[in-house]
This record gives sequence, structure tokens and C-alpha cells, in this order.
Amino acid sequence: MSQSNSASDSGIGARGLWSSKFAFILAATGSAVGLGNVWKFPYVTGENGGGAFVLVYLLCIFIIGIPIMMAEVFIGRNGRHNPITSFRLVAERNLASSGWRISAIIGMLAAFIILSFYSVIGGWAASYVGHAAMGDFTGGTAESVGEMFGGLLASPAKLLLWHTVFMALVVLVVARGLKGGLERAVTILMPALFILLLMVVGYATTTGHFGEAVSFLFNPDFSALTVNGVLVALGHAFFTLSLGMAIMMAYGSYLSRDVSIGRTAVTVAIMDTVVALLAGLAIFPVVFANGLEAGAGPGLIFQTLPLAFGNMPMGTLFGTLFFVLLLFAAWTSGISLLEPVVEWVEEKTSFARVGSAVIAGGACWLLGIASILSLNVWADVAPLGMFAAFEGKTIFDLLDYFTANIMLPLSGLLTAIFVGWFVAKESLKSDLALQESTFGLWYNLIRFVTPIAVAIVFVYNLLA
Repeated sequence: MSQSNSASDSGIGARGLWSSKFAFILAATGSAVGLGNVWKFPYVTGENGGGAFVLVYLLCIFIIGIPIMMAEVFIGRNGRHNPITSFRLVAERNLASSGWRISAIIGMLAAFIILSFYSVIGGWAASYVGHAAMGDFTGGTAESVGEMFGGLLASPAKLLLWHTVFMALVVLVVARGLKGGLERAVTILMPALFILLLMVVGYATTTGHFGEAVSFLFNPDFSALTVNGVLVALGHAFFTLSLGMAIMMAYGSYLSRDVSIGRTAVTVAIMDTVVALLAGLAIFPVVFANGLEAGAGPGLIFQTLPLAFGNMPMGTLFGTLFFVLLLFAAWTSGISLLEPVVEWVEEKTSFARVGSAVIAGGACWLLGIASILSLNVWADVAPLGMFAAFEGKTIFDLLDYFTANIMLPLSGLLTAIFVGWFVAKESLKSDLALQESTFGLWYNLIRFVTPIAVAIVFVYNLLA
């Protein structure tokens, strides 16, 4: 498939490339490391028994995460265009139907929708940086901290302000393009995020409960692991690496051909997992030191931890560092969610990069207002309430449900089937440049194991 390989280098001059493999790894890791690592992973681990869940999660990263990430980067690098066009080009070069690009369409639409409400949550993190820095958590009670979070959710004006601030930060970076925007941002934000995380972990070692946290995370108790816990691990492994959102296709379109897709995908998966585990080591000692519940759910970050930081030595300083860390994680993910959409707008319209970023970001910001209102003014509005499965679900809930449970797994499933069954094996071998045994392992995973695993998650989510 030499035609496929040579074609993938077209358009480089106009689009540019990542300046180095390290820049791509930082960007891809920045996309993968988000609220899912710092917010969701600790509490789902807590809900599902700790170490046994972590082991299953790591296995799922191997059988789902890495194979699909490699497939998405392959499509992006081979196509050298926005995700939808890249998918179409790869399909045509392999004599497959261009209809397979529906996978990229679903993924890009999912990224757009996710960013609309992700920006609202990113706004919460930005708001809490100020609260922590001003000492608003100091001496707080469960009631006062709960009232602070409840007051934020009840105020459309406050939520709109912070949603606007967060979206502006994202647009500002993406509008500056590959070198001046994406690369510069990740080369600053990602090292800063790691440093902040290590500082908070260092603080956690002083709580007297660090050993308990280590035991909780790394001593498997399989009696605490349920079938539901295994399925949650499967789903989270998929979500945490930013798969099914066309992001890795967009980032892959800027990747030089002398970079190994396989090695970089493994590196990104390792770095993402390390951050998730470090987040657990940062959070659980604080949770245990204050006699709090490890499986406290989403409120763990915005209600439980502020209470803990407010009643611990140097809690103001480390509470502030923690929420800056959370904001940075959300920011890097927000940038990656907007990039595929901006790529598409820039290529399909006459707008330059800045105009494309403003249009895409503005549309996303506008949709986010619906999520804001669903937290207060429209809290009783359940658009699909006539169906029992969606009774009481707000607009915010529905956007989250349909993207996470339907759109992402469906996009990932279609991508795995397409690359595994419709792309010429020789083309994959040439582009991935893996050792024969490693390629054989990946090829069997992407053809058989990965699609089955994603299909199980998909069906489970629909029936849950």
C-alpha cells in the first residue's frame, strides 16, 4: 500500500507538524489527563473496592485503550486532514466505503457536546481556585462547604461567568494554532500539572494515612470487585484516554512519519495511568485522615475535599494547589476537545484559524448555557421524561449520558472494526512500524478482543 503511505505526507507544509515526538506525547497526554483522572478515577476506585479494580482497569487499558488509540492516530496521520476527511481518505485508499467516516462524525460531534458541559465543570474548578486561595474553606463545616457548592450551582450568573472564563482560555490556545498554541500550552501546563500533583502527593504523605491509601490502591481485594465494577473499569479505560472523540485523529494528523505510533501510544497510556494513580495517592490520604468515605462519588472533589483542606495544617496552600491542578487538567482536555472541531471548520470554510476557533468555541459556549440552566432554573425540566429510563434526567444529565454511554463507545467500536477489518494489513504494518510479534498482538486485539470488549460496554450502558 505504498500509495497510502505516500499520500499521508500530503498537506504537511500547510498544516505543520509537531516539533518533536515529545510534543505529541505531551499533547496526547494532556488530552487524556483531565477531570477523569483527578476527579473520576479516585471515586470510582473507591466505589469499587480499590486495588482489584485498579488491576482490572490496567488490563482494560491494554486491551481497549492502547489498540484504539493506535488506530485513531493511524487514521489521522494517514489522512493528514480533519478527522472526517482523514477517515474518508483512508477508506477510499483501502477500497472501503466512505460511509465509515460516520465514526469520525460521531466522535467529533461528541467532542463538541462534551466540551459544552465540560467547560461548565472546568468553571467550577476555576471558581474553587479563588475560594481556596482566599481561605474560604478554613474551619468549614460540612454544611458551610455544601452551601458554597450549592450556592454556585444555584446561580446562573456565577456559572455563566466561570463557564465563559474557561471557554475563553480554551479558545485562546486553540486559536493560536499548532506551534504557538497547542504545543506552547502543553509544554507549560503538563510539566506544571505533574509538579503540582507531586507536591500534593508529598503533602498527603504527612497526613499519617498515606500507607492506608497505598494499601487501598494496590492491595487487591477481589471479594470487593463485582461484575458491575469490571464493566465500569472497561468503560473508564475507554473514556480516560480521550478515545471515540476524534481527538487522536486530529492530533495524529500533525504527527511526523518517523515517530512510532505504537511506542507513543503506550507512553501516553502509561503517563495517563500514572497521573490517575498519583491522584488517588493525593486524595485518599486526605480522605482517610478525615474519616471520610472513599466512594463518595462526584462530590468527593467539590464538597468532601474542601472540607478536609479547610481543617488541616497548610490546607489553604495545598487546597489552592489542588484546584489549580484540577483547572490545568481540565484546560488541557478542553483544548483537545475543541481542536477536531476547529480543524474541520478551518478546512471546510473560508475562515482562518482564529475565526474558526471563535466560531466553534462560541457555538460550544452557547450550548453550555443549556447545561448551566439545567442545574438551577431548568432543574425540573426533563426533556425525555416520558421514557422511564430518562425520568428526572436534566439536559446536563442527558448530554453526559448520550456522549459517554452511546456516542463514544459507538465511535470507538466502528473505528476498531474499520481498522481491523477494512484497512490492508500491509498498510498497517508499514505505518505502525512494530516488531512482527508486537504487531501480531495488536492486530488480533483490534480485530477481535477490543471490538468485543467495547461492544460489551456499549450494550451494558444501554441496558443499565
